[in-house]
Amino acid sequence: MTDAIGSTHIVVVNDQEQHSIWPAARELPDGWRDLGGPQTREACLDHIEQIWTDIRPLYARKASTTPAGSTAPAAPIAISL
Repeated sequence: MTDAIGSTHIVVVNDQEQHSIWPAARELPDGWRDLGGPQTREACLDHIEQIWTDIRPLYARKASTTPAGSTAPAAPIAISL
């Protein structure tokens, strides 16, 4: 699918804080919310590049954080083969 020249987009985010762009004229898909726009496709992508610095889903970022007040690293995830 290609975008029409000059079409506008919005920046969208889901519950895992993953970002994307979406055509401004289309209804948002379930699970996504509008973060701003309408802008050009390039402006939306530039905005995402500036604000989405850790592309891991929210659950993965939470799993790798150290508990408050602790200096120990988070425990590794055990994988059984």
